Amino acid sequence: MSATPDTDALRTATVLAWSAWAPGLETPDAWRAWAADPAPLPVSGHPEARFLPAMLRRRCSPLTRIVLTAAWGCVEEGLLGEVRTVFASRHGSVNESIEMLEKIASGEKLSPAKFSHTVHNAQAGLFCIAAGNRQASSSLAAREDTFACGWLEALTHLEREPPRPVLYVMGDVELAPAFAELVDEPEASYAVALLLAREGAGPALRLDVGGSDPAPKTAWPHAGEFLRWWLGGEAELALGRFRWSRA
Repeated sequence: MSATPDTDALRTATVLAWSAWAPGLETPDAWRAWAADPAPLPVSGHPEARFLPAMLRRRCSPLTRIVLTAAWGCVEEGLLGEVRTVFASRHGSVNESIEMLEKIASGEKLSPAKFSHTVHNAQAGLFCIAAGNRQASSSLAAREDTFACGWLEALTHLEREPPRPVLYVMGDVELAPAFAELVDEPEASYAVALLLAREGAGPALRLDVGGSDPAPKTAWPHAGEFLRWWLGGEAELALGRFRWSRA
């Protein structure tokens, strides 16, 4: 007879390490200062990502550079090839998709290389190449619940292979004008990376899901709101029907 799973354990994870990047917020100290006195994140800008080989760096979109910068800042180099990964982005490479659609409309030729970077798992693929990582990986988008659903996805990886940490990265960039007016949310160019494990130093974070409350409107993306909460030390964080609490 199989043992009944510990549902409380399935809902919990520990943040072993974190990293984040936004224009002007490029160090842990800068993010701690932001968390103490938060303000809307900058809309445009991206890092050089010089830790990547030049040939690979040239293939990276602004979103990919931001996401990989956060990832490299979160995980020790020797562990980059060993973690499972979850990459989440509400809009992904939609700007590149819009550009290609405009070229089709005007009868111009398309770039096969650019097309390969419009898929939603482009950031995951380039991370795997750069880090030499062949572990399981997921890429997802879930509208206003993208950050919370990415966390849920990370929990499923931890359940599948508890001893192996999961690198969870959420990021987005400024939207092209043709698309931005259709989206009611704060724009920002940013990424937040979290190294999650079933156990570790620090409090275990429990995620509960229930109800039908709409996702709250914040002045910054939900990943930033989570980081503000994590660094601030409050007992609970509610993002609509998703609620985190410290064990």
